[in-house]
Amino acid sequence: MMKKFESEAMVEGNPKWEKAISRQEKIYDPVYGDAPMRSEFDRDYTRIINCNAYRRLKHKTQVFFAPKNDHICTRIEHVNLVDSISNTIANYLGLNSELTKAIAVTHDIGHSPFGHQGEKILSTILEREAGMKFFHSNNGLHYVDNLELLKDVAGLKRNLNLTYAVRDGILGHSGNPKVSGQKPRDEFVDLSKFNEPNKYAPYTWEACVVKIADNISYLGRDLEDAKEMKIITERDINSIDKSIENIRLNNSSIIGYLTGDLCKNSSLEEGLRFSDEAYQTMEKIKKFNYDKIYKNDKIQPTVRYFTVVMNEIFYTLKQEYNGTATIKNIKKLKRYYPVLSQEFSTWLETYSNCDDRDEEKYFNKIIYDLNDVKQYSKAIIDYMSGMTDQYIVRTYNEIISF
Repeated sequence: MMKKFESEAMVEGNPKWEKAISRQEKIYDPVYGDAPMRSEFDRDYTRIINCNAYRRLKHKTQVFFAPKNDHICTRIEHVNLVDSISNTIANYLGLNSELTKAIAVTHDIGHSPFGHQGEKILSTILEREAGMKFFHSNNGLHYVDNLELLKDVAGLKRNLNLTYAVRDGILGHSGNPKVSGQKPRDEFVDLSKFNEPNKYAPYTWEACVVKIADNISYLGRDLEDAKEMKIITERDINSIDKSIENIRLNNSSIIGYLTGDLCKNSSLEEGLRFSDEAYQTMEKIKKFNYDKIYKNDKIQPTVRYFTVVMNEIFYTLKQEYNGTATIKNIKKLKRYYPVLSQEFSTWLETYSNCDDRDEEKYFNKIIYDLNDVKQYSKAIIDYMSGMTDQYIVRTYNEIISF
């Protein structure tokens, strides 16, 4: 293997190392025998795959909502595909594959139910109600920093407290790779200042790898899933085949071709980049997917349904706000919506300054001030964003059922 990026790998000795492994709070230091058993990034990986937000990805839409076919890609399979591709690239180039692994499995942890369509709907509601926008990358950082909890060695629930490099990778994964080559930034910036996707280049080469692997991973898989779901036909695929002579248009060929081309053409001087031919091939497939799959007429009824579901749940919870919100107010909904009432009450008790909060039970940060209607609205959106497709549909059905 070439390992031509080995000198820039995020390992001890890299000038960025101490900042890359820094955490917002001191983390307990388990030692097994005479030395720690896991590296910092391996600890992050373990914390991520053991948290509930990661588990819920198996029931979140990638492209197709609630497919009856068990072999259609869901969000958790997508992050595993990104992990696989980024691991291949990192190992070949000599980068830290433990870091790419941790970023890859958590990069989509902030995705809402109903995929990118759900993300757009939540953003519309949040902008209308609180003057903010919703981006899954920012929400991913918000979840790992503030909302997702794990029990520590003492049995107390605390925030995930991930390293800077992994948190940065979550924010930096969105957007298309640059034609001229993807390079990391030098600045160590406050990640809370990322208020939109793609505002900064990632901090590490490893995060740049995950960003590109994310773009490679879905192209062929979405083609094959769309064909399986009869959204497109072999004839449709052949229509772009005519302008692409270098590969067959299936998942294996697309991943193999683009991954190999990237490894061959990347350098420390020019960054992570494709050949012009490969980049144009990727753009042609991506345009086909958008035109023929993501904008397909068959998708539109579900989009209208998602809009109704999300707005109705938001309205049901928002109407209980009367200058402030208390657990008592929300629990009044129990008469009609017992599950929603209980679950959202627990959410507010866990993350807000409500009068009913049991300070001896929770050790995580308080996020929402319930005297501020905009923060209450944000609490509802954050709560909804963590739901799976199945759970948000059950919640909506509880609201409309008698």
